[in-house]
Amino acid sequence: MFEGFANVWTPILPAREVRNAPVAAKLAGESLVLFRDAEGQIGALLDRCPHRGVALSLGEISEGGHLQCPFHGWSFRADGACAHIPFNPVGDEKLARYAALAVPAREVGGLVWVFTGQDAAGTEPVLPSALVDPRWGVTSYHEDWDTHWTRAMENMLDFPHVPFIHRRTIGRDMRRRLHSHAEMHIEIAPSDWGATFHGAVDGDPTGVSLMWRRPNGMELHVKPTSMRVHIYCIPLSERCTRMLLLTARTFLRWGPLATLLDYANRKILLEDRAVVESSQPAEVPPAAEELSVATDGPTLYFRRHYFRELRGSTSALVPVSRLRGAAVALRREAGLTEGNCVGLAATPLGARGG
Repeated sequence: MFEGFANVWTPILPAREVRNAPVAAKLAGESLVLFRDAEGQIGALLDRCPHRGVALSLGEISEGGHLQCPFHGWSFRADGACAHIPFNPVGDEKLARYAALAVPAREVGGLVWVFTGQDAAGTEPVLPSALVDPRWGVTSYHEDWDTHWTRAMENMLDFPHVPFIHRRTIGRDMRRRLHSHAEMHIEIAPSDWGATFHGAVDGDPTGVSLMWRRPNGMELHVKPTSMRVHIYCIPLSERCTRMLLLTARTFLRWGPLATLLDYANRKILLEDRAVVESSQPAEVPPAAEELSVATDGPTLYFRRHYFRELRGSTSALVPVSRLRGAAVALRREAGLTEGNCVGLAATPLGARGG
């Protein structure tokens, strides 16, 4: 499951979009359902009832804050545990066997984050500071592109396209510096969470700091203003990517001028869409299969990570109750009493924060 994007944290939707009803969501080819329990905590389950396989997102939230299946009324907690099966008096111990598949979910920085595996191995989502600092006002927007997420991600990390695709907006200054002998240098500074890229044309800095936040985020610091643009390229399926745009500012946080500025940022995002969607092949290929030059450094840096850490990765999801049941079976086969311990755990493929 989550093939090619396993065992990482990613935002999936703005938290405000998950309210009092289940929300169907796609992530890396898997169907999920998001909902809030009685305490308002986010739950993320595979959108398939373990009873007869129907979509749990078609159900409703019970008075107790459980997700109720629309078919037979089975109810599930945010961690996937089965809370109730109508017409079937089932004890707590047996009820644990009827769990739905759950994945770790968090609500942080106004976003719903999901881990694409069962065991986050002690990791938590790592967010840019502006998304969690109350001094910054943050607005969000998202749209879905017909492209593989890797093409969208590389576009977000690409300096040289700016004076061409964005010639009438953010690329005007760089275009003025474009001449037949112009030379761009890009410095790459690796970090624990990804890398920072600094660009200069003929020795003159571009005026922006571009950051890649592993695995699928971009952060842009626009100087000298106090504005930061964040874009997450979220894989929904093999050929569909959600572009989640988050704009953070310490000025013009509200009002008509703020609305105009947010519209301008959406327009800039749209300028990239047609070109990125035309990329062939849809998924970025190994670097040797395309021609590259020095200014492709940031995109190739990302591409190496993708082929080393993500491409081909997968997660095996198992209800926690079944893991417990398997541990009991192992103890019995080994002739051990309940007081002895046999370890049994799902081993995630390179679980890591991001």
